[in-house]
Amino acid sequence: MPCLELWAWPPPPLLLALLLLPPLLLSRAAGFYAKIGAYCLLCLLFSAAASVVCFLRHGGRTVRNMSIIKRFVCVFKYFYGIRFEKRGEEKLHDDKPCVIISNHQSILDMMGLMEILPKNCIQIAKRELLYTGPVGLIMYLGGVIFINRKRTSTAMSAMEEVGNTLVKENVPIIPVVYSSFSSFYNPKKKIFTSGKIKVEVLDPIKTEGLTVNDIPDLLETCRSVMRETFFRLSDKLNENGTNDPTSQPVQ
Repeated sequence: MPCLELWAWPPPPLLLALLLLPPLLLSRAAGFYAKIGAYCLLCLLFSAAASVVCFLRHGGRTVRNMSIIKRFVCVFKYFYGIRFEKRGEEKLHDDKPCVIISNHQSILDMMGLMEILPKNCIQIAKRELLYTGPVGLIMYLGGVIFINRKRTSTAMSAMEEVGNTLVKENVPIIPVVYSSFSSFYNPKKKIFTSGKIKVEVLDPIKTEGLTVNDIPDLLETCRSVMRETFFRLSDKLNENGTNDPTSQPVQ
């Protein structure tokens, strides 16, 4: 009796690819979530340890604790194979008052920030982070100012105070830009590997002679120069196929 062959060996390449794809995707996703979980655990453990050191060294809440926190966080890069290429870092060490702003991308921002953070730098963060156990505690001990973004009046009041300080004290704004993480960290594609982050400290943007009414234009200037730098550092084109950030839609 003739036999109907339902399965050929070796299987066609396309069929083999289809059979192997789900396990490969599952493996990559599992690896991604494992690294994220390890990162969160590392944050909790290091925050708890750093909190003890901060209490022993300074006795409580003070911006001086940031130097201790910085030492702990800077160790993270060795666990994940993250390399930093820094430019212009000396602009943050003039011992003069300034406001530092940076671009936000992911949970890895913290590592980049601590790489260039100067002494006595007071940070602003959303209030929800205060309730994240040891992480919230160490941020509190580091003198972080927490604002309630859901309560518009509180958030605006805090930002208005910063804006008034800018124009009254002639405090310059120093933008700090990190290149894109997408080549090694991509939650959508479940990618989390080692990689390099370029960090560039831009020239100070002066606020001397400005008034409160000039703040919107000042912020737009900061945003524009930061976008341009981001595309350059990341070797990316914008949505219109050029390196010109002004052609990007306003976000």
